Amino acid sequence: MNQEIIDLVNEFREERNWNQFHNPKDLSLSLNLEAAELLENFQWLSSEEAVIKNRQNIAEELADIFIYGIQLAEEMDFNIEEIIKMKMKLNAEKYPINNH
Repeated sequence: MNQEIIDLVNEFREERNWNQFHNPKDLSLSLNLEAAELLENFQWLSSEEAVIKNRQNIAEELADIFIYGIQLAEEMDFNIEEIIKMKMKLNAEKYPINNH
């Protein structure tokens, strides 16, 4: 993960003194709520229609999800690159490539 982005997110939060509200439970809850807001863009539409109609809002909600994910990783002292690489390795073991 680009350190500049992590610093930008942290600086924004610190300037507003929001750290006091950002514990793992509340960050996880907020991340889930943002994911629901992302999903709302697709409700009652085909995927193609939703993307055409709601592209900008989809980008904004996805950004909110990433922001909360960064904050949760920071709060729990996770290195984002390391945990993604670890999870991709586990996924590769769980879902091997079938070369048939």
